Amino acid sequence: QDLKKSLKMPLFGNAFSPKKTPPRKSASLSSLHTLDRSTREVELGLEYGPPVMNIGGQSWKFEEGQWITESGGNASGRELQRLKKRNVQLEEENNLLKLKIEILLDMLTETTVEFHLMEKEVEDIKTQHRRKK
Repeated sequence: QDLKKSLKMPLFGNAFSPKKTPPRKSASLSSLHTLDRSTREVELGLEYGPPVMNIGGQSWKFEEGQWITESGGNASGRELQRLKKRNVQLEEENNLLKLKIEILLDMLTETTVEFHLMEKEVEDIKTQHRRKK
């Protein structure tokens, strides 16, 4: 029995006892959550608005999922975005009109060919009729 006790491995004990974990640190380092509502409204304002940042002397505003420049140039970023959208619409409309013109020209060509064929048939019938007389 002394031999059994001496052969027991000290790593594997009968009882499982994990170490206690240390308490967690605060998730937020911001102190805004400690302020009452009125103080937060004074600090942050009632309406937060879209995020704005300055990079290289240009002011950028995040609106409708895109960063839009607010400074530089004659037109504002919003106006440029609107003009780009309008340009794309006009290009699509222009392509559609070109396609319609091509279709109309094809139809005109087909109708002209049919007319000339019918005209030739009428002439052939007239000449055959004249020969019979």
